[in-house]
Amino acid sequence: MTYPRRRFLIKSITASVLGMFPFFSGQAMKKDPSFEDYQKSQRKKLFALLGDLPAQPITKPPLLLKTVRHQGFSLEYLEFYFNGEEPVRGILLLPDKINGKAPGLLYCHAHFGTYATGKEELLNGRTVMPPYAPVYAEKGIVTLAIDSWCFGERFHGNPQEEMDVSKRMLWEGKTLFGMMLWDEMQALDYLLSRKEVDSTRVGIFGLSMGATKAWWLSALDTRITTCMDLCCLTDFDELIKTKHLSGHGIYYYVPSLLKYFTTSTINELIVPRPHVSLNGSQDDLTPPKGVEKVRDHLLPLYRKYGNEKAIKIELFDCPHEELPEMRKIILAWMDQYLVKK
Repeated sequence: MTYPRRRFLIKSITASVLGMFPFFSGQAMKKDPSFEDYQKSQRKKLFALLGDLPAQPITKPPLLLKTVRHQGFSLEYLEFYFNGEEPVRGILLLPDKINGKAPGLLYCHAHFGTYATGKEELLNGRTVMPPYAPVYAEKGIVTLAIDSWCFGERFHGNPQEEMDVSKRMLWEGKTLFGMMLWDEMQALDYLLSRKEVDSTRVGIFGLSMGATKAWWLSALDTRITTCMDLCCLTDFDELIKTKHLSGHGIYYYVPSLLKYFTTSTINELIVPRPHVSLNGSQDDLTPPKGVEKVRDHLLPLYRKYGNEKAIKIELFDCPHEELPEMRKIILAWMDQYLVKK
């Protein structure tokens, strides 16, 4: 069963959408009711573009499949029931170093056309990015990663599956990206339900497709207190100019999005919460002019409504990869805005 868009907006995730959680953990926010009202209105419009979504969250508890010990942390392998269509497999990283309530993090995996790779990216990394699991374990961050639609254990062997699922969902009034974000938001619900997690320190991280999910989810859900994304932020119009739309998967293209939003106006819904975005100047997916356009739009908003140090959008001389210098910035950002109470 699905709700039409308007009914969904009224019925689901009301607390997060209407901003009943802290905007800016550990930082003073400059109150401006008109800007906050604008953000709430824009979130509703953005949700409405995602198509029909499940009527309500599935309350069936997850199934614990197994627990695997690693050096410095344990992994719980879980099966979730988020969407009424298919089960979702995930892994929860529980650091050995937990003293009281711990920060939580939602980890969104990348695309790369490697459909058999999903949540395990957290543990194994990529050729362009070393794994983050040891980092989160060392910093005491409880981390959840799930398989996205058509990836990991949700991949059934056909490379065309992503396209087929997207086409079917459009026929049904849904969007693939909307259903992907829905699953991630339910995963966030679960992460916040864990007794180990401090709900005032909640981060999100992703590379490539995971980065796109990270800034969309941060824009839509104010429970996320800091956003960290790598290699997938640029202005949509600049991307069109480069004639490289084929570089993104079909999930990226939300119907009618450009009639109402730009990359900048989506990302301004994160203001004033901390947001770091690091991108490559040689990356076809992030034309430098587009990255600069988003940065130049957001910086004045952070100056006005929060703290300009809480926004960092930078370009590095590299293609679609995480450089060691980028990793150092992400680690420092986590220490300042996620780990630190």
